[in-house]
Amino acid sequence: MIELWGALVILIGCPLLGTLPLIAWITYALKGKQLARLGTGNISVSAAFYHGGKLVGILAVLSEAFKGIAAVLIARAFFKEGSTWELVALIALVIGRYWIGRGAGTTNAVWGLLVHDPLVAGFVLFLTSISFTVLRSRKLIKYGVLIIFPLFVALLHADDFPRIVAAVALAGLLGWIYTKIPDDLSLPTQEAEAGSQGMLEFLRGDQAIFSLDDELDAAIVGQKAATLSEVKRWGYSVPKGWILAPVNNPEAVLKFFQPSELSPLVVRSSAIGEDSEQASAAGQYETVLDVTSHERLQAAIAQVYNSYNQPSAVQYRRDRSSPEANMAVLIQQQVQSVYSGVAFSRDPITQQGEAIVIEALPGSATQVVSGRVTPEQYRAFVIETENFSSIQLEGAGQVPPALIKQVAYLARSLEKRYHGIPQDIEWSYDGQNLWVLQARPITTLLPIWTRKIAAEVIPGVIHPLTWSINRPLTCGVWGDIFTIVLGDRSLGLDFTATATLHYSRAYFNASLLGEIFLRMGLPPESLEFLTRGAKLSKPPLNSTLENLPGLMRLLKRELRLEEEFKRDYHRWFVPGLSQLTIESVDQLEPVQLLARVDSILDLLHRGTYYSIFAPLSVALRQAIFRVKDGKLDNSVTPEVAVLRSLSDLAADAKDILPDFEPENVFEQLAQTPEGQKIISDFDELLEDYGYLSEVGTDIAVPTWKEDPQYIKRLFVQLMQGNDRPRGGIDPINQVFSAQRKRGFVQRRIDIKGRVTEVYSRLLAELRWSFVALEKIWLNSGLLQEPGDIFFLELEEVGSLVAGNPELSNQLQELVQFRRSQFVQDGEINQIPLLVYGNTPPHPLAPSALYSDQILQGIPASHGQAEGRIKVLRNLQNIPDIDRNTILVVPYTDSGWAPLLVRAGGLIAEAGGRLSHGAIVAREYGIPAVMDVRGATWLLQDGQRVRIDGSRGIVELSNDLRPE
Repeated sequence: MIELWGALVILIGCPLLGTLPLIAWITYALKGKQLARLGTGNISVSAAFYHGGKLVGILAVLSEAFKGIAAVLIARAFFKEGSTWELVALIALVIGRYWIGRGAGTTNAVWGLLVHDPLVAGFVLFLTSISFTVLRSRKLIKYGVLIIFPLFVALLHADDFPRIVAAVALAGLLGWIYTKIPDDLSLPTQEAEAGSQGMLEFLRGDQAIFSLDDELDAAIVGQKAATLSEVKRWGYSVPKGWILAPVNNPEAVLKFFQPSELSPLVVRSSAIGEDSEQASAAGQYETVLDVTSHERLQAAIAQVYNSYNQPSAVQYRRDRSSPEANMAVLIQQQVQSVYSGVAFSRDPITQQGEAIVIEALPGSATQVVSGRVTPEQYRAFVIETENFSSIQLEGAGQVPPALIKQVAYLARSLEKRYHGIPQDIEWSYDGQNLWVLQARPITTLLPIWTRKIAAEVIPGVIHPLTWSINRPLTCGVWGDIFTIVLGDRSLGLDFTATATLHYSRAYFNASLLGEIFLRMGLPPESLEFLTRGAKLSKPPLNSTLENLPGLMRLLKRELRLEEEFKRDYHRWFVPGLSQLTIESVDQLEPVQLLARVDSILDLLHRGTYYSIFAPLSVALRQAIFRVKDGKLDNSVTPEVAVLRSLSDLAADAKDILPDFEPENVFEQLAQTPEGQKIISDFDELLEDYGYLSEVGTDIAVPTWKEDPQYIKRLFVQLMQGNDRPRGGIDPINQVFSAQRKRGFVQRRIDIKGRVTEVYSRLLAELRWSFVALEKIWLNSGLLQEPGDIFFLELEEVGSLVAGNPELSNQLQELVQFRRSQFVQDGEINQIPLLVYGNTPPHPLAPSALYSDQILQGIPASHGQAEGRIKVLRNLQNIPDIDRNTILVVPYTDSGWAPLLVRAGGLIAEAGGRLSHGAIVAREYGIPAVMDVRGATWLLQDGQRVRIDGSRGIVELSNDLRPE
């Protein structure tokens, strides 16, 4: 019984002991400082030394040592000396110390282990002391101890398995905590209490000098040096270099260098914050070339250090609200340049396109960046396919073309390494090697906005009202999903900046999403992997482990998705939609309509979560279980369900009317009882699916219920083709395990279909509410034309309902301006896939660059087809289409279905395997290739092409003349 009480005391008392904020009390009593509000916010021994000084630090050590020793003695009061329970007590103490006490518990564990097992503790401390003296690496020693400690326990107590397990658990717990909290020893030493600075510098393991061969921290040595060290470790040629950290005394390391006329050095700035994504600081700090003696080296180091405080640099930082920091100094071997220059992996002037801009001259690179000499200018285009790559070059001069091409490859390669962030690269060529002297982001081209994904979520030109509703819904739900994983680390991220409009089209913030995914421990391209099947790079292991609890929370949500959707479906969606259906919008007043809009938006917020999470879940499960598209049934998706039903109905109508006039089909059907039954079934179908529209996510587009001509046209075209769906599900002859895998994915496909139905119905009800409100305002003269309400924003609609006179007076001018802008943006045929910066210029036509007459895209529907191109940028003036037609479209939504069912193949600029067009194409067995960049511009009407929907390629034949 006493052992049971002992376990309870340890498991309850030791965590409570760990929560006692003794360090905080000591620091406040002696220094009047609250550690929780200083530095990292940790309440730790190192924080006490840093903010409180030597005396406070010593007392903090004694207080935490007391806790560790007390925990072991508590265990000994109930269990024999040296038992496993002593380690359990330390584990419980450390948990309380971290969870409430906001500290790592390292000091508690060390002193507790000294009492628990002096022999093991002595061995570990001895080995650690020697290693730290030799290696001077705090991080290596900190994590190395966590491996050595349980190893010694295993060696000295091999027969005590529970003790070994407890030692591993304690080491693992401390290692996990180290990844969760910042280290106070990483704070600038010069800002610490004067009495503690010497000790902190020793404990930090700071070297007198760093090398570019080391893994460097930008917070200590500046972004320039940290980037060059990273580029060097990746295998690129970077001149040898060494860094003096801001706190280092240069006098102590001067003898390390041996500058001479034959081996000159270059001394460069590497300020904290320089060459970052926030500010380049180009030209603000000094660079000193041709350093050939110790005297000149000493003067050059002082000159570079002092340049941090020169007036122009100080003003630069103030203008950009950059915090004051410090200057590190980078000393490198100087390259004896034959040719040098700079390269921009993207054109910083046009802010779009694929061109790599290169400026070059014979001699040193400083001539180019100084601006005193006009360099030669080149533009290079890197063309890459799966098995081929080449470069097209524009420009000529003294620099060999082969070298310019090599620089172009270097620029594009580094851009890829930095996840697509455009790079400004300074380079030099010495006759043998191409050296990287500097690499930094082109800050004027950030953030990067991507049309990928967005073109599927909300395609086409977007009305202001649609965007004012969709943006907060989408960004808010994405923010909720990211916060599930990140927890407190989501603080500081502006999720409202996840999406924006350029050219009245939706774009996602690729830069922000990349940062979010890195914080989550995932690669920056994870969003494209989950929704488009893009290849994934390996995520950083440390970040993945740090975010493991959050990723597990996200996995838990994924596993509960079906259960949660069914719950919300019956609790919220069914009652809500039932109430909306029986309510007559035409009899409501503006205030009532606005209240109806608010209730729909509440339901849409819930629905948006599922509309985002369900497709991600489908893509994730399909990738994990490797289930092919043809093995899945999309019949629950409304667009597929109505297409199947309409195809069957069209086939029945064709049996009744073998010969019919397409313009008079319904009149001819009405002349016979069988035909009247077809019309009745058609009307019932229209009633069931009248909530759908040509662009399901845009409430400005009329629904089928309002404009049945679309569905009638589709019906007639199906009769003309008399084609029932040829795709659907492939025959399933699978073993049981394969069937189970398919079932795991199919359940998510079904949920996605039901979510689409709910979401589409809610959007239709939302549209009908605004249309009813618009009718009232048209009758009162507040609005002039049908559709005007969709050029207002949601907040403006509410303001008008509330009777805002100022907005009412300028309403016509506002609507007219937005309508005009909308029309202008709608006339832009070629929308760039990527937009660099927040104020992009008018889109340029893409360069027609492809290799061996092949365009690459995403395989979306299996099969091959050959035919003539027909480019359609919108649904106006629809031409005749047959099986010899290869349709080329900017995107595919449900509105394109009537065309797809007649075509021989599909090429789309945007979209993936889960897009509407891909699903319909598979349903009808039509080969489809999605995400073919610039297809509506590069391909011309009448061109003969061959598409392979299995490999995702488009081959242009030799017959390129339009018909």
